Amino acid sequence: MDIKEIQNLIKFVAKSGASEVKLEMGDIKITIKTGGEESRGEMAYVQHIPMQQPVQQAVVPAVQPTESKPASQDSAASEDSKYVTIKSPMIGTFYRKPSPDKPAFVEVGSTVKAGDPLCVIEAMKLFNEIESEVSGKIVKVLVDDSSPVEFDQPLFLVDPS
Repeated sequence: MDIKEIQNLIKFVAKSGASEVKLEMGDIKITIKTGGEESRGEMAYVQHIPMQQPVQQAVVPAVQPTESKPASQDSAASEDSKYVTIKSPMIGTFYRKPSPDKPAFVEVGSTVKAGDPLCVIEAMKLFNEIESEVSGKIVKVLVDDSSPVEFDQPLFLVDPS
């Protein structure tokens, strides 16, 4: 249905005196409302209902080219593998400080013991202290202060040696 047909339909409904007409044709729904005698304004709503597209099967080539990773990515991955990643146990907002006027729980280079508080995650107005699972040195803070975190998102890298 094109715009001309829709405009003609609106004019027809307005002249007929009907206050509302609903029309469904396949994946298109049209609702036309007129104000009747009290107002001469006309309104039309056109809603396109998306049809589910058939799933296309991906064609995999028989020979796939091999990609060579840059040496810097390989070395970074091997360096990170020797560290323990502390992940978020919940969804919420990550805070490095217990309150805005206090210092951060830990900084890069801080030594922590298992059970030491590392940060706070606020979820539904409840502030949950996240404690270290291992003893070691904080190598990297992976999340910015006051930013949202997801469940199982990496927060800190700790060198356990």
